[in-house]
Amino acid sequence: MASRSIRSTRARRRSALLGSTLLLLTATGCSLLGEEDSSGGDDATSPAARGSGEVVLVTHDSFSLPKKLVRDFERESGYTLVHSPAGDGGELTSKLQITEGDPLGDVAFGVDNTFAGSVLDADVFAPYDAELPAGADELVLPGDGEDGERQLTPVDTGNVCVNVDTAWFDQEGIEPPSSLDDLTDPAYQDLFVTSGATTSTPGMAFLLATIGSYGEEWADYWQDLVANGAKVVKGWEDAYYVDFTHAGGDRPIVLSYDTSPAFTVEDGETTTAALLDTCFRQVEYAGVLEGAQNPDGARAVVDWLLSPEVQAELPTSMYVFPVDQEAELPKDWAAFAEQPESTVEVAPEEIAEHRREWLTTWSEITSR
Repeated sequence: MASRSIRSTRARRRSALLGSTLLLLTATGCSLLGEEDSSGGDDATSPAARGSGEVVLVTHDSFSLPKKLVRDFERESGYTLVHSPAGDGGELTSKLQITEGDPLGDVAFGVDNTFAGSVLDADVFAPYDAELPAGADELVLPGDGEDGERQLTPVDTGNVCVNVDTAWFDQEGIEPPSSLDDLTDPAYQDLFVTSGATTSTPGMAFLLATIGSYGEEWADYWQDLVANGAKVVKGWEDAYYVDFTHAGGDRPIVLSYDTSPAFTVEDGETTTAALLDTCFRQVEYAGVLEGAQNPDGARAVVDWLLSPEVQAELPTSMYVFPVDQEAELPKDWAAFAEQPESTVEVAPEEIAEHRREWLTTWSEITSR
């Protein structure tokens, strides 16, 4: 039998080859495992107290946790964690679906509520009822686990919202937009950049926000948006770190998160703002992959992602809220990561039923 390291290399090569043939589907949001600036009862379905060998964690490219947490996990669990990035959120989901039964790894993180229905239908994940922290049960997907076999475990949540560079608008003497309607106003022509709905989960969340807001007229809205110069790029990082004016780009309106203003604080004040009437709630999940070579290790990773140590690191590592309501949030978040009182809603079953037609229509509009 090939060693796990050889298997992992082959999986990555296969993953790269698959990318060229995937249907473009729809990330969150911010670097790979490796930040150094952080501290760090068994039953029939729980992993053993200690294991051995490699466990391969497949994620979207924005997954990030401090090295110390990884070392602590490896020391306490006995497993060696191998991180295997698989592209943006949409690309990750596509790869998981077309490798169902012969997976790229043992456990996956990064499938969100906009795509979860499709992977559940495809039996990508094996059942595992991880013990959930306080409040996380409210984020379990409707229908998942009703037969006693939950497949996806909520790990983090965040609201995808339009953000503005308030410093840029102040400097230019222009009133910033405040709503989705404003983005089609000629006053904001060529100022908005968003990640694509077929290539990133934030982009898909934004598409759903427009569908939830405009109903059957959502396509007309997108035609107006494109006509007003909206730019569509592959992923969140491209939009935020390349095109957004805060990072040196030329577009002061960007699709990001309600947490983003907490990371643009200068001299005690934030220089950006989230438009809280434009938000769609995103929940990211982890799960044991069907056919995993190391299912015990996979279950251990899911439990680790729910641990107090990891949950406390999610805000600063990935700009998202932990699902554990008891996790302590960074000090700046109380002042600058304002959450919306309500978000745009689209039922998961409606997403599953209409996703393909919505994405086809969206692609036709944005490619003109």
